[in-house]
Order: sequence, then structure tokens, then C-alpha cells
Amino acid sequence: MGGPVGGDIRLVFDATGALTLEGARPEKSLRELDPAALARSYAVNAIGPALLMKHFLPLFPRNGRSVFATLSARVGSIGDNRLGGWYAYRASKAGLNQLVCTAAVELARSRPEAICVALHPGTVRTPLTEGFAKTGLEVQEPEMAAERLLGVLNGLSSEQSGSFFDHMGKPVPW
Repeated sequence: MGGPVGGDIRLVFDATGALTLEGARPEKSLRELDPAALARSYAVNAIGPALLMKHFLPLFPRNGRSVFATLSARVGSIGDNRLGGWYAYRASKAGLNQLVCTAAVELARSRPEAICVALHPGTVRTPLTEGFAKTGLEVQEPEMAAERLLGVLNGLSSEQSGSFFDHMGKPVPW
């Protein structure tokens, strides 16, 4: 059967994610938790990217640099959670971060130059952020966010695989 058509896969960039699904707003308290909403959030924000890793990471070449990057969110950081709320989104992105870290460990065994990372894009002007951007918060245009994220990826080494970075290249705590 052979490998992918057109040559080696050197970059997979997953930009999936959803803060709200089916009209449900982010939860502000435990009282608002709904099992179906939690499951939907995990499906989009963690399970989907995990399946991309499952299918694409084995296609990376065994030698040379290759990168898998997925969009996470700073609110998925357990160490940086000072506000609470947004349970499903936070938990699903924290789950994604663990999946990235774990996949990077396995990936390094067979593809030592490969990189698998989670990225926080900052606040980007998209339908996802409408109504949630706070006053005084830097809201980037999508083109600027993409440029910054690609810059971060270009500066990473395989020793940084399994990590979480923001759009300026700074590590984000787990």
C-alpha cells in the first residue's frame, strides 16, 4: 500500500475546538453540569484530536523533523485556573493536554526528531470568541494568530515535544 500520496507528512495542525455546543453556554457553577454537554465537549475538544494523533503520528517519517500541533486553551491549564467555571471546556482541554503529553512520549520512541505539542492561540476573533472577549484583552485577527503559532512551531526542538505553549512561545503550566 505504501505511505501517503505526495511524500512525507511533516506538519499536522489541528485547529478544532468548541466552547459552546448546541447552544449551551459555558457553565458557571457545578449546578449547571450536564452529562450530555460534558460528553459533547470531550468529543470535540479531546477525542477528536486524539483520533487525529492516532492516525497521523504513525505516518510521520522515522527520521527528520515533523510536527503535530493541536489548539488547546489556557483555560485548560490546571495550574493557571484562578477563575473556575467553564467546566466542560476546561476539563476537555486539560484532557487534550494530557493526550498530547502522553502521545509525545510514545512518539519519541520511534520518531525522536518529531514534535507533538499543544498550543494556546490567545484570543482570536472568531465565532468561538464572540461574546467572551473581555475588555482590555488583546483580540488577534486570525491571520496574525496563525503567523504567531507557525513562528512558535518553527522555533521548537524535539526536546520540547509534549509541551504546551502560548502564541508567543511561552510555556503554559499544565
